[in-house]
Amino acid sequence: MNKITVSLAITREQYLQYYQGSVSRVVATAVNGQRVQFPANILKPFVSHNGINGLFELSFDGDNKFQTINRL
Repeated sequence: MNKITVSLAITREQYLQYYQGSVSRVVATAVNGQRVQFPANILKPFVSHNGINGLFELSFDGDNKFQTINRL
């Protein structure tokens, strides 16, 4: 399983674009410099009044299909 760590700082207004249907994927740069994109809906449990902030570890299977996300 591949794991990638990303630091996210997404405002509440930016994440609202997902609910409005104009955004379906998040594109971020991992701490190792690798560019990664993943479904925006996986961040739903981490949305606070201020948006989404923190360091997250994403796990992908051998086919690069998303498996899990954890806040570090």
